[in-house]
Amino acid sequence: MDFAAAFTRDPQAAPYPVRCDATVAAVFAVLAVALALAVDDGRRPDLLGWALLLAAHIPLAWRRKAPMPVLIAVVACVAPYHALDYMHLAPIPASMTALYTVASTGRPKRTVIVGFAVTSITLTMQLFVNPHEVVELLRVSGWVIAMLVFGASIRLHRQLVAGVVERAAHEAERKVTEERLRIARDLHDLLAHSITLIGVQTSVAAHVLVADPDRLDRETLARALDQIAETCREARGEVRTTLDVLRAAPEGPLPDLASLPDLVRSSGADLAVRTGEARVPAAVGAAAYRIVQESLTNAVRHGGPDVDVRVDVGVVEEALTVRVTNGGVASGGTGDRGYGILGMRERARSVGGTLSAGPRDGGGFEVTAVLPFTAREVAV
Repeated sequence: MDFAAAFTRDPQAAPYPVRCDATVAAVFAVLAVALALAVDDGRRPDLLGWALLLAAHIPLAWRRKAPMPVLIAVVACVAPYHALDYMHLAPIPASMTALYTVASTGRPKRTVIVGFAVTSITLTMQLFVNPHEVVELLRVSGWVIAMLVFGASIRLHRQLVAGVVERAAHEAERKVTEERLRIARDLHDLLAHSITLIGVQTSVAAHVLVADPDRLDRETLARALDQIAETCREARGEVRTTLDVLRAAPEGPLPDLASLPDLVRSSGADLAVRTGEARVPAAVGAAAYRIVQESLTNAVRHGGPDVDVRVDVGVVEEALTVRVTNGGVASGGTGDRGYGILGMRERARSVGGTLSAGPRDGGGFEVTAVLPFTAREVAV
């Protein structure tokens, strides 16, 4: 049996409390009978003494259900038992158990009141039976106070453990929520880009088929279908990679700056990367990749496959700057009304950076992000 777990566990939430407490009461009753027969500390109980002794153990079966009524019932049996000078040691286990239960399940104020009341009754009985036994008076009072202090300390320990467990549960829930948001951003960035490209390429293929069926441009149609198949393969590979990362570790490697040329080339945009010899942290590179990916997705979605898009990536004062602009769409070119801009801002914020998105003065749309190499606090 794990005694530490038994003390830590909430007594009100323990399984089968009445059955367990009835078993304990029966064991204490047998022990009380053995003590009454074997120890010479007062006169041996007669019929009334045995009745009071055994009756004091019956309420213990409900000690966790109703601590105070049980204590009152035990005291009502034990007080006359001691007053009649029966064997005094026999009912001690039952009395101490009732006191401990009240102290370990009640508030400090109730424990103090109970301690004062029980000590007063005990001292009164002791003075009535043995008025000259000063040492015995102190010993009995000490046992009562010690049991109450022990019960109160167990109650405080349970509260402390419950607080730690609750804080751990809240922290785990917070981490799960953050992980869900991160997964949602990754899947949105990945799938939105690929699906948008597939839609554009499918439109091109459909246009070739419908525009002039008699003069079908088979080469253009085949190229569009090949691009669709290639985009599907890339999307499938990225989904598999993302899932492998999620299975292996919550903060595994993701596409970074090294993957930008392929990403931008598939969208037909212009790319300029000026990072020099700077070592870009993996998390910053991944954030930049996803921001560019989402910006390109929105540009193609709003402006079509021929939209003029430029991607500039550089390093300024220990920070990576990302700028995605287009000049062919008057508004909404690289932003959407869904989760695109919100996801990009969260992506930038996750590495301590900032992101702005909006229409350009000369027309078109612009997304600008500043991602510091060293994470810092960003005002929400």
